[in-house]
Amino acid sequence: MSRWEPNARGRLEQAALDLYRERGFEQTTVAQIAERVGLTERTFFRYFADKREVLFWGQAMLQELVVNTIASQPDRVAPITMVVAAFDAMAATFPQERRELLRQRQAVIAANAELQERESLKLASLACAIAEALRQRGVTDPTASLIAETGCAVSKVAYVRWISEPGWRTLSELLRESLDELKVALGPWG
Repeated sequence: MSRWEPNARGRLEQAALDLYRERGFEQTTVAQIAERVGLTERTFFRYFADKREVLFWGQAMLQELVVNTIASQPDRVAPITMVVAAFDAMAATFPQERRELLRQRQAVIAANAELQERESLKLASLACAIAEALRQRGVTDPTASLIAETGCAVSKVAYVRWISEPGWRTLSELLRESLDELKVALGPWG
């Protein structure tokens, strides 16, 4: 492929995933990723800070979307409804066409302890941002933290189901289904 072809970020991302699966994350270099798509290392570094960022580059953007969605919810909406709306907004950024790429991404992460740790830190950071966004809306602790952590857990379960299960159910559908399953599992108290 020549350097002028469009979608350099996407081509680098796919090349990295292919190489990570073929050779392993640790054995793959930035030079090999760039070479695979006919680009230079310099071009790689225009899009990604390092080879891990190929897997995590959208984190800040998603976190901002979630926080802004919570901030924009009507005043009388329950905190969990705010978080569900935020995760619905995030789910909209994961089109069905990217599901296979995201499945490959998850397989690479699952095969590497360092990347698993990074994924866990990403979720912890998101939970903190959600809790703070809820506090800004007047939700006190420990409620803000409980809802943030619960929302992240529901989102993670739905995401794993979405990339793992066959069929064409959307991530948003699986988010709602996972939340409904949690409600049933909690059952009536007392």
